[in-house]
Amino acid sequence: MVLVEVHDSTKPNSSLICVDNSRGVSEFSLEFLRDKVNIRASCNGLLCCSSIADKGVYYVCNPMTREFKVLPKIKDQNLTRFYPDSEATLVGLACDPSLGKFDVVLAGYQCAGSSRRPDKTFACLIFDSDSNKWRKFVSFQEEIFTHMNRIQVVYVNSALHWLTGSGSYILVLDLNFEVWRKVSVPDETRYGTGNRVYLLESDGCLSLIEISDTWMKIWVMKDYERELWHMVDRVSLGCIKGLVHGIFPIAQTGECVFLATHKQVLVYHRTSWAWKEMYSVQNNATLPLWFSAHAFRTSIFPCE
Repeated sequence: MVLVEVHDSTKPNSSLICVDNSRGVSEFSLEFLRDKVNIRASCNGLLCCSSIADKGVYYVCNPMTREFKVLPKIKDQNLTRFYPDSEATLVGLACDPSLGKFDVVLAGYQCAGSSRRPDKTFACLIFDSDSNKWRKFVSFQEEIFTHMNRIQVVYVNSALHWLTGSGSYILVLDLNFEVWRKVSVPDETRYGTGNRVYLLESDGCLSLIEISDTWMKIWVMKDYERELWHMVDRVSLGCIKGLVHGIFPIAQTGECVFLATHKQVLVYHRTSWAWKEMYSVQNNATLPLWFSAHAFRTSIFPCE
C-alpha cells in the first residue's frame, strides 16, 4: 500500500488516504494519537510520527490496532541540537517481527558549540523498545540528503538504508554493530545527467529505481553480502510522457510499482505492462502528493 498525506488549502488540517492495489482508496486516520503529527518513517506495519506542536516528541503506532507508544523524551537537550532547526536529518524505524522489537533512529549534524552552524559531527540516537531507552554514538559524515532521500528509508538485513543526495552510494546504519558503512549503487546508474534514482524495498531486498526521460529501470540487490545488483525490469515511459519530470516511485512489490505526481497516484503492473490511475486529488493541494507519501503494509505487530 501507499499512505499519502493530502494538504488542502481550503481546510485547516491535512488528511490521510491509503491507496491499495487490490482494495482501492480509503481514508486513513491517526486521530487516536490525539496530536497533529508528521509521518517520518514506516516499517512492517508500524509508523514513526513526530509531533508538530511539541518538537522532540515521537510516537510509534500501529494504525490497524490503534496501539501507540510515546517515546521517552531525551533529557539532555544538547543531544538533539540538530542543524538547522533541531529536527533530525534522518529518521528511521526498524521493526523486526521475528525479534518482537523495534528501534527508532534519529540522526543528523549537530550545531557547532552555541552557534547555529553545523559541524561534521553526525550524531545518532537509537531508541530500543526492549530497554525503553535511548543510546547515542557519534561519527563524522559529509553527505547531504534531499527530501526524498530522507523519507525513503529502507530496513533490510538488520540495517537502515538511505540513498545519499549525490546518488553515488547508500549510507547504511548496521543496527547489530551500531556502525555506519557505505553500499555501492549499480555502476550503470547515472545520477544527475537527466536521470533520477530512488531507493525502495522489494520483497525484502534493496531496490533502486532509475528514471530518465524515456525509461524506468528497476534494480534489485539479489546478493546483499557481495553487493550484487541485477536489473529486473526496463519500462518505457512513453505513455505517461507528460508526467515523467514530476513523478516519483513510492513503493513496489514484485508485481507492481506505485508512483506519485503532484496530484495523482499511479500504479504500474509489471506483468501486464499496464498503467492505472489509483487516485487523483480534486482540491487545491498546497503540497504535491509525493512530498509526504510512504510505503505501508498492514500487520498486528504490537507497539508496547
